Amino acid sequence: SHTTGYRHDSIPAGIRAVTAIAKARGLDVVASEDPAMFDPGRLTRFRAVVLLLSTTDPKKPQSEYWVGPRRTEFQRFVRSGGGIVAIHAAADSHYHWPWYGRLIGGRFQRHPQGTPKGRVTLANPGLRANRGLPGTTVRTDEWYYFDDFDPTSTLLMTLDPASIGESDINPNPVAWTRTVDGGRVFYTALGHTTQSYAEPFFLRHVANGLDWVLAARQ
Repeated sequence: SHTTGYRHDSIPAGIRAVTAIAKARGLDVVASEDPAMFDPGRLTRFRAVVLLLSTTDPKKPQSEYWVGPRRTEFQRFVRSGGGIVAIHAAADSHYHWPWYGRLIGGRFQRHPQGTPKGRVTLANPGLRANRGLPGTTVRTDEWYYFDDFDPTSTLLMTLDPASIGESDINPNPVAWTRTVDGGRVFYTALGHTTQSYAEPFFLRHVANGLDWVLAARQ
């Protein structure tokens, strides 16, 4: 949850929620703000990494903290089958590292003002990463739009733009899974608000994501 760009007030609630989800699955959890966690050899004992609202400043390349050997270690972890759960502002990060953009599957472009209620629909209801979720729900969040969304990703859910007063017609990607260099990646654009991390829908959504990325290592 290290940030050098916009800092979300919801980070403490997110840490508590993700920790509880992981511990319910019998996992040990290390919550850290220290980029040195990605120094060489530091990730070998982990099965998954959760990137929680981990921003950098797109106008300041020096704000990026995955550099040098840390990039190599992160790539090694993914290529060895490590799972990545990326939440909301993890897409608003490391704009100057092309591999990271490919890992996430899209980069933050903009969001409409505020946190309006929007209608979310499952794109592929039968997928494991969508299990237990309603086909359609209305919830409050900050709604991301993306540059460079990779259409080869497996889309999990979309936003109806009209439900938040936007003029575009086509459903907007909200969450997806993908496999990159042998590692499983789950990304959700949801999770801006503190309230999200006490919301049953969102907690199930994140738990499904963690289960999905861990499945490769079972």
